[in-house]
Amino acid sequence: MSNLWSWFVIIGTLGSLIAFLVLLFVNRKTSDEETTGHEWDGIQELDNPLPFWWVGLFIFSIVYAVGYLVWYPGLGNVEGTAGSTSPTQWQADAAAHVQSFSPLYAKLAAMSPTELAEDRLATQVGRRLFINHCSTCHGVTGRGTTGFPNLQDNEWLWGAGFDNVKFAITNGRTAIMPAWGTVLGEEGVSDVTQYLLALSGREHGKSAAARGSEQYAVMCAMCHGADGTGDPVLGASNLTDNVWLYGGTAKDIAHSLSHGRNGTMPGFSDVLDQQKIHILAGYVNGLGQ
Repeated sequence: MSNLWSWFVIIGTLGSLIAFLVLLFVNRKTSDEETTGHEWDGIQELDNPLPFWWVGLFIFSIVYAVGYLVWYPGLGNVEGTAGSTSPTQWQADAAAHVQSFSPLYAKLAAMSPTELAEDRLATQVGRRLFINHCSTCHGVTGRGTTGFPNLQDNEWLWGAGFDNVKFAITNGRTAIMPAWGTVLGEEGVSDVTQYLLALSGREHGKSAAARGSEQYAVMCAMCHGADGTGDPVLGASNLTDNVWLYGGTAKDIAHSLSHGRNGTMPGFSDVLDQQKIHILAGYVNGLGQ
């Protein structure tokens, strides 16, 4: 924190402790009168000093607080004689955690993808890693939601298999579908939408789909393939099944064609070491099986 706020905390903390101490000693004095002069419903308030044991407890608390502030960092930027800070405590705890679990991670990281899928402990550790780092987008069960892939099916935009999953976790993925609205126009978007419905075997307008097939060949086939089965190298989705990352209604498809889609998955190489990535990849790969 800045020096200004540091001094504000120091003065406020020490000033409060001094004020409490003064208040205690001031109220130890009496007026040498039997009562304070206050009376309510026939009951008079006696002018007695505060009990010594009660004052003693407060003084002990203040002394303890001063000692605590000298030992630990509690006065602004003053580190304290113990040299303990929240970052150093966290680093110590993290180091202890690493030392404690390193043998386990090393053992699991040496397993093959098949062994990871069959080992109960590997599955438990992988699930914990998944919940901590992946569930925000893909859900706790890995079923995903609109815009975030379902990891429990057999549809893999960038290709199935342990190696592809591990590469995605390590380096992330970035998929870009350009917007075709200004090129196709409203009618062209509608025609291509009908053609995509036809590709996936759903009800469609035949004449519109016929027109859309020609536009598809020019605009879309380069990435999604002439037959619409997609290309894992480019992350281009398969348009012939019923799996639609951004929704499969005619309205959703038209929106994707008009405005494009930009999906980004971050890489975790800066967050997780290679052992944990290996274990996590085994868990994610197992979800699809």
